[in-house]
Amino acid sequence: MSTPIKVAVVYYSSTGTIAEVSKQIAQYAEKVGAEVRLLKAAELAPRSAIEANAAWAANAAATADVPEATPGDIEWADAVIFGSPTRFGNIASQLKQFIDTLGGLWAQGKLADKVYSGFTSSATTHGGQESTLLALYTSFHHFGGVVVAPGYTDPAKFADGNPYGTSHVDAQGNNPVDQTTREAARVQAERVVRITTALKAGLAAS
Repeated sequence: MSTPIKVAVVYYSSTGTIAEVSKQIAQYAEKVGAEVRLLKAAELAPRSAIEANAAWAANAAATADVPEATPGDIEWADAVIFGSPTRFGNIASQLKQFIDTLGGLWAQGKLADKVYSGFTSSATTHGGQESTLLALYTSFHHFGGVVVAPGYTDPAKFADGNPYGTSHVDAQGNNPVDQTTREAARVQAERVVRITTALKAGLAAS
C-alpha cells in the first residue's frame, strides 16, 4: 500500500466563511486518500475587537479546538493549501504573519518542491479575490514550490468563475457557503492531491 499524500490546510477566518471552506477542502482531500491536517493561523486581533462583532466571536468559539499551525506542519506536508479572506486585495495579516515565520524552513530549502494552492472569500463579487490569491502565490514562487491552481479543469469551475482557487462571495455574512463553492472546493482538493501524488512519485523515481 502506498503512503498517503500529506496535506496541510492552513487558514485564517474571522467570521467563519473561510473556516467553512477549509473544512470542505480538508474533507474532500481525505475522501481521495490524503492524510490531512486542518490548521488555523493564530489570531492577532485584540479580544475586545473580536467580542464587538457577534459573528467573529461565534467563529472564534466554534473553532477553538482547531490547532494553530506551526512551521513543523508545513515541513510535514507534501502539499499546503492556504486560505484567507481578502483584505484590500491581499491576504489577512494573521496568515501573512504565519507565512513570515517560515523563513527558517525556506533557508534550509525545506519549502521547495512541495505543492501549494490557495482559496479566498470577499464581501463582494471580485472584491479582491483574484489579487489576493495571486499575492499569496508570489510567496510560493519564492519558496520554490509548485503552484497548483484549479484552473478551468472541471465544469464546476465555470460556475464559481475563479481559475486561481476556490472563492466565495459572502455578502457580509448574508451568503453562506453554497453548493457552487463546495464543488469548487472539491475540484481544488482533488486536483492538489492528484498532482502531488504524481509529483512525489516522479521525484522518488528520479
